[in-house]
Amino acid sequence: MSAPGRGRAPGGPSAWWALALRPARPVVPRVLVVRAAVGMAVPLGVGLVCGRLALGVFAALGAMHATMNDRVEPLRLRAPRIALALAASTAGMLIGAELQYRGAGGLEIGAALTLVGFAGGALSATGPRGSAAGMLLLVSASLGGGMALPHPWWAAPAMMPCGAALVLLMGVRYRTDVRTDPRTLALADVYLALGGLLAALGTPDGAAARRLLTGRLNQMQDLLPPPRPGRREPERLHRLRRSYEAALGATEAAAGLLWAWRPVPPELAAFPARLAAQITGGPEPGYPDWRPDTPSRTAFDTALRAAADTVAGRWAPLDTAAPPPPDPWRLRARLLSRGSVRYGLRVALCVAVAEAAVNLLPLERSYWVPMTVAFVLKPDLGSVFQRAVSRALGTVLGIAVAAVLLALTTEPWALSLAIALCVALLPYSTAAHYGLNTIVMTPVALLLVQLGGESGSAEFWPRVLDTALASAIVLVFGYLLWPERPPHRIEPGIVTAANALRRYLTAVVAGRSAPVAEVWLRRTAYRALADARRQVDLGLAEPPPAGRLAERWMPTTAALERLSGAVAAYAAQLRYGGRQPEPEVIGRVLRSLERITAAARDYRPPTGRIARPTAPHDPDRSALARAADELDLLLDG
Repeated sequence: MSAPGRGRAPGGPSAWWALALRPARPVVPRVLVVRAAVGMAVPLGVGLVCGRLALGVFAALGAMHATMNDRVEPLRLRAPRIALALAASTAGMLIGAELQYRGAGGLEIGAALTLVGFAGGALSATGPRGSAAGMLLLVSASLGGGMALPHPWWAAPAMMPCGAALVLLMGVRYRTDVRTDPRTLALADVYLALGGLLAALGTPDGAAARRLLTGRLNQMQDLLPPPRPGRREPERLHRLRRSYEAALGATEAAAGLLWAWRPVPPELAAFPARLAAQITGGPEPGYPDWRPDTPSRTAFDTALRAAADTVAGRWAPLDTAAPPPPDPWRLRARLLSRGSVRYGLRVALCVAVAEAAVNLLPLERSYWVPMTVAFVLKPDLGSVFQRAVSRALGTVLGIAVAAVLLALTTEPWALSLAIALCVALLPYSTAAHYGLNTIVMTPVALLLVQLGGESGSAEFWPRVLDTALASAIVLVFGYLLWPERPPHRIEPGIVTAANALRRYLTAVVAGRSAPVAEVWLRRTAYRALADARRQVDLGLAEPPPAGRLAERWMPTTAALERLSGAVAAYAAQLRYGGRQPEPEVIGRVLRSLERITAAARDYRPPTGRIARPTAPHDPDRSALARAADELDLLLDG
């Protein structure tokens, strides 16, 4: 979303419903589709051949949970991601199965699931991996307490890791496949995105190109393992890391050009794409012949030459420091943070209400309601309102698909094939839209119930009512009445981004006399800005008044994004333009960041606007002074 007006009528209200229904168009690697289908089909097939289909169903369930967390990435990242999800899923199934085996009453089951909901909700708020694990913990506990269990009862949770192991093993080849290593391809994508940003300099498409480049840099950063002090890493990994760090320096310099609205020659804009081809096995390209004429262009020329040498395997000064090592207490701090505890309480409240409704109403499958609550309240899937509505509509369409399949056949082999085909669509549907994902998941759940020995044909309309009840519970107790404002959590992202930019600016000024990791601080700032922008985009899909509040925060996120480019341009002026630091201007910007932080904490979006530039910035003027003027317009306009 490159402009505040996209997707809305000029001067009219926000078309939040259109934004909520608009699917993405993800590019899903075929290998994920194949792994999903095979991972589901093999456990079911083995169960049918061995005459223990009930065990095969639970192994297939584990394979599906692994598929939901599968990525095209090195085993070092895949294994912990899938292992954490399966550990939570297996623990949840063990809890639910044990409650069912002991014949626990409704009150005991409700109390246990409420506690599980709190633990899963707190874990969900720690990040993407925690979100998947927290959701599966509650989902599996609900299923274990309600589904028909094989004999012995503990065999159900024991079979789930078996199915997940199959999915994990099918991706082991990524450890040694050098030519198609996801890190190599991701690095090439970084340089392609850098070329796209250079081509968009001086045009209205520059902001969107910068956000695409930020996403590619984030992906590459996640694929690289943190360096281990005192240990020599493999040469290929070291070269990838250096090439990535070179791309960071070129990106920082390009951000200054973007802010200054200053294009570069077409042959220079095309050069990063040629570097991307070299990374994937192509020849070394020749560097374009051009002469930079401003500090920002000089900074970019220096950074791009360093990147070209680094990609070719030659040493070049990159002016970057190693990123800080991961904090071993980070997960504990997040689990005990105020946000995690609040989200855990939010999920626990909805689960408690759901269990009360299950005990008071004559519902046939009690596990469906809390399971739906877990899916709808997964924090990184988008708007809670959108998910609740999409879940209800998607369930109706998914049930229609299951009804057609069961009307055609109830043969176990045919149903197993249909389930495998549905699961093969999960990688795409998960990335495209939550409603589409629900349409795919619902037939899988109902057909697994059918294979597990229960009547699937009688499950249709009760599941619609269960889903509607769970969605209503989430909308009322997890959205409308929950004492958290706003529901889309924009303000914390604004605070984090403003603080990161403050540290980045301070490092740029101090870097003239002390070596600091400016590029990594800018990386942190841009990741925070990307997260803040994502929260704004999610908020736009909320109905009023939340959607309108998100719209009011859009100028602030745009101002912070432009400020990051201004700081990069200012760094170029300090290094290559001979400019001296301006304490008064620096103080103005820092005070403006403090005002933005205070406004976010008070839920008061600034009312000013920042006009888009239409001509290149005058290099004789301080980039930071112009940024200070823009922030004054935002805060005092």
